Amino acid sequence: MPIKLSFRQLSLVAFLLIAALLSATSVHALLTLDRLAQHSREAGNDAIALTANAQRLAERSVAMERSARQFLVLNDPAFLERFGEAWRDALAALDAIAAALPGAEPASFADWRRNGEAARQALDMPRARNNARQLRLDAALAQLPAINDELAHQVQEEVDRRNAAIVDELEERRNILRGQVALSIALAAVLAIAFGVWLARPLRQIESAIGQLGGNRYDLPIDITGPGDLRRLGRHLDWLRQRLADLEADKARFLRHISHELKTPLAALVEGVALLEDEVAGPLVPKQREIAAILRQNTASLQNQIEDLLRYNAASFDAQHLQRESVDVGALLRQVVDSQLLQWQAKSLVVMVEGAAAPLWADSAKLSIVASNLLSNAVRFSPEGGTVRFLLGEANGMLRIDCVDQGPGVAPGDAQRVFEPFYQGERQPPGARRGNGIGLSIVREYVIAHGGTLQLLPSSPGAHFRIELPYEN
Repeated sequence: MPIKLSFRQLSLVAFLLIAALLSATSVHALLTLDRLAQHSREAGNDAIALTANAQRLAERSVAMERSARQFLVLNDPAFLERFGEAWRDALAALDAIAAALPGAEPASFADWRRNGEAARQALDMPRARNNARQLRLDAALAQLPAINDELAHQVQEEVDRRNAAIVDELEERRNILRGQVALSIALAAVLAIAFGVWLARPLRQIESAIGQLGGNRYDLPIDITGPGDLRRLGRHLDWLRQRLADLEADKARFLRHISHELKTPLAALVEGVALLEDEVAGPLVPKQREIAAILRQNTASLQNQIEDLLRYNAASFDAQHLQRESVDVGALLRQVVDSQLLQWQAKSLVVMVEGAAAPLWADSAKLSIVASNLLSNAVRFSPEGGTVRFLLGEANGMLRIDCVDQGPGVAPGDAQRVFEPFYQGERQPPGARRGNGIGLSIVREYVIAHGGTLQLLPSSPGAHFRIELPYEN
């Protein structure tokens, strides 16, 4: 189902998703830390209360013993009352400790209560039995310090256990948070990469479509997938492709028709001039013969230009229909050089093919025309005994062909227009007939059709043309 959201809206959705994921992780981490802090505070308060109760139990035990002995000596009821208060406070502390230590040994608490109760009962005995009361009190109170120490030890163990539990929980939560943070970062990265790749795909399709239009390849429909606004842009590009294809077809049809329309009267002119020169209509005076020669020369030039126009039009059309196959470019260059052996040997030139490259998936016939036109151009402009070099190599995933000659080169003012159809540069070889100006134009058409580039590089002396063709095609 096509996505109706625009590129901007989808980018915002992706940003919000990633932000929500990271925010959720942060909020969860904050809540976890808050819970840990709360647990730590509660554990600290419990430990303080437990330690305070253990200390109060020990203090109340001492107070009980002091009050009991003072009561035995002075027999003052106030000391008995103090003993009762200390006894009740000690029992409250003991109960609090027992409640906080559910796993502690109950015998210690029972022993403390039994001995405390024995001390209280000893004080309730008649004064006449003071010696027996003293012995019974000493026996009861003598056990309390040891029991207090045991209870204090159990309290300390409980505090240590709770502290260890807090530390373990903290470590566990930290590991969980570390895993959650790592997972959220990984998920955010995956989401970012996934959205980036998914959103970049239509941009690559648009880039490819624009390159296709720039390369005059109008036969492939343009179909852009992805967000709604980019799909609309794709439809506009496809409409532009169809318009350019129609314009190209109209131009080719016009050139074809006008060329054929011109050939008929031109043929009549050529025939008429030939009849005049043959004096079919009567003898010619020298001035008339000179005029007839001028007519013949210009009609021949016009005929060549019309044929060049037809040939360039045919080359432009053929550039859109490539028959690709695996091509050994080095062997192809050597074959082209051998096919023009007579031309370059007539000027005592040295033509070399240097370097090597992997086979290229290309139209061998059109690459042969490219190499042939470059070589013909180099032979035409090279001086007697000069050198023409084809340099073959690879760079950045591209096959590179350099053609370097030792001719006059290209004038700076012609560098921008040298590849235009029918354009003839300022520098021409001495004594040679001017060319038709379509050789390099055809080279450019075929190179662009292969997705490559054609450049004129600075060189002195001579001209240096560089072709780069992509292997990926």
